[in-house]
Amino acid sequence: MADLSVFPSAFPITQRWPAQYPDRIQLYSLPTPNGVKVSIALEELGLPYEPHLIDIGKNESWTPEFLSLNPNGKIPAIIDPDGPGGKPIGLFESGAILVYLAEKTGKLMSADPALRYETLQWVFFQMASIGPMFGQLGFFHKFAGREYEDKRPFQRYRDESKRLFGVLEGRLTGREWIMGNDYSIADIATLGWVRNMGGFYGAGEILELDKFKNTQAWLDRGLARPAVQRGLNIPARA
Repeated sequence: MADLSVFPSAFPITQRWPAQYPDRIQLYSLPTPNGVKVSIALEELGLPYEPHLIDIGKNESWTPEFLSLNPNGKIPAIIDPDGPGGKPIGLFESGAILVYLAEKTGKLMSADPALRYETLQWVFFQMASIGPMFGQLGFFHKFAGREYEDKRPFQRYRDESKRLFGVLEGRLTGREWIMGNDYSIADIATLGWVRNMGGFYGAGEILELDKFKNTQAWLDRGLARPAVQRGLNIPARA
């Protein structure tokens, strides 16, 4: 049973983004590749939650209220009023939130210790490699980085992103999902980033994404899931 006696007063972020439903998980996010990990997971799990749009274009993630929850100033972040022992807990870092939600519900990650660690290694692969590398390639291909005369950074991130696609392609050979037959937080962590490379970042041609048949089929399966379709647009942009 959630203890709401210290919520929302214990979390200054609620002063700027008030909780209309304080008994629900509070999600502070934006539908970016990192942000949608948590909204997709919440939709897949069917957990009651209340989304709050954090407009990073207006530097809202650097306000004192947001920094009180995530001192690193990045989305997404959550408050769960029914955390461990029924006490409210605030969390940031999308990978940590995915693991928390999976363990809270006993879903989207196997309880078998070996399979659990195998799932976690692919979540960390996304966090440590796919996210940072794909994001840098996006900067140098689509945004201000494309104007740099020195093309070595772009080439470095392009080549590394292509290599990472190869790793994912190999993993998905003969598998429906990253963990085989079981859809998991490893898939949720990775879907948004893979989608963005051929979509928003427009990097399909330079990465030769049409060569990664297993990855494209996996992406299509993921994007066909109703919870994924909903989660990709939460919180709704203004």
